[in-house]
Amino acid sequence: MESLLWYATRGAGMVSLILLTVVGCLGMLTVGRWQRPGWPRFLTAELHSNLALLSIAFLAIHILIAVLDPYTSLGVGAALIPFSSPYRQFWLGLGGVSMYLIGAVIVTSLLRARIGRRTWRAVHWLSYAAWPIAVLHGIGTGTDGGEEWGLIIVGGCVLAVLASLAWRIAETRAAKAQMETALPTRRSVS
Repeated sequence: MESLLWYATRGAGMVSLILLTVVGCLGMLTVGRWQRPGWPRFLTAELHSNLALLSIAFLAIHILIAVLDPYTSLGVGAALIPFSSPYRQFWLGLGGVSMYLIGAVIVTSLLRARIGRRTWRAVHWLSYAAWPIAVLHGIGTGTDGGEEWGLIIVGGCVLAVLASLAWRIAETRAAKAQMETALPTRRSVS
């Protein structure tokens, strides 16, 4: 049974990482107004939201199984209080920090209509911190960090996020440059 829990924790953790990576990439693409012919923007936003929910489900499974696994003897306290676990304290603590950052994003997303877009967006920026902290948690805590397949998955996730981030930065700069060139034109017409 312990072996089954160990595999389930690892699997749920990897699936969480992959899903959170896709969610982050879709978020950057949505904000950057990425569009393809025949693929409406709202569909990207809906896919982002639905995959975010699925990633939270796998994250909850990952945490629950880790708490139940007798090998690590985490307990609920170690899962809820970052850096309190005697087992790989620092790395598990990073997982706890990431969990709370993701939790803040979830709560504000659920309350978006009540708290307003500006507050929601400010808190949503925490996802830019939560993801790399989660990656570090997985590398430091995970037993698959040195395995070839683990490195490929983590490396692929990092490359996907870096590519999406680079695209978003380039898109933002291009939009800003376009607005700056359009402003003098408007003034000269007036």
